[in-house]
Amino acid sequence: MTISERILEVKQFLKQTPIFLDVTDEQLAALANIGIFQSYKKGETLFWEGDEGTGFFIVKSGRIKVFKVASAGKEQILHIFGADEHFAEVPAFDGGHFPASAAALENSEVVFIPRAAFLMVLQQHPTLAIAMLGTFARHLRRLAHLVDTLSFKEVPERLANYLLNLSDRNNKADIVELDLPKGQLAALLGTIPETLSRAFYKLSQEGTIEVDGTTVRLCDRDRLSQRGQHK
Repeated sequence: MTISERILEVKQFLKQTPIFLDVTDEQLAALANIGIFQSYKKGETLFWEGDEGTGFFIVKSGRIKVFKVASAGKEQILHIFGADEHFAEVPAFDGGHFPASAAALENSEVVFIPRAAFLMVLQQHPTLAIAMLGTFARHLRRLAHLVDTLSFKEVPERLANYLLNLSDRNNKADIVELDLPKGQLAALLGTIPETLSRAFYKLSQEGTIEVDGTTVRLCDRDRLSQRGQHK
């Protein structure tokens, strides 16, 4: 692939991402000139918490988890980013270190936007910063929701919300496939696999779900929703 073909491919991809939907063609071209395709294998780390914040990422394919690890080794997944989503923008602006780590949940491809080059583009196209403000607001709301969930909801309530969200992403299907191994799902819900298993059992005993391996049937969506809203 020639340089011009690569730039065109990056530009076409950025054009369809939510963060850059409303930017001009000139601005897209400037971003495409600095964007770099990067590929990561399943389990490979993009960066570790405390590393220099060299830029931010936009997922082209696959899924990336952003997480923190406690001193005892327990992992807390902050969010899982899929295609067209973006992360690690804050260090790109403030020049600080990455506040969390990131790793590929599956084979993934991202577009990396280097910080120094991006700041130069912003100086030439300051209206791009407005698009980024919306990103910060969405991430702040997501983190506030995470704090609320971990602080005030028990594991069965967290699991109920996860299953309902998974169903909503699949056109409100009553039968869903877990999209994460149970160890990773436990880390996302702020617990350990043993406690997660007990939460699955509790919801099953209540008659709100039926579990068969990685397949979950939502038997009573209303009760599951009430359970998810409970504090």
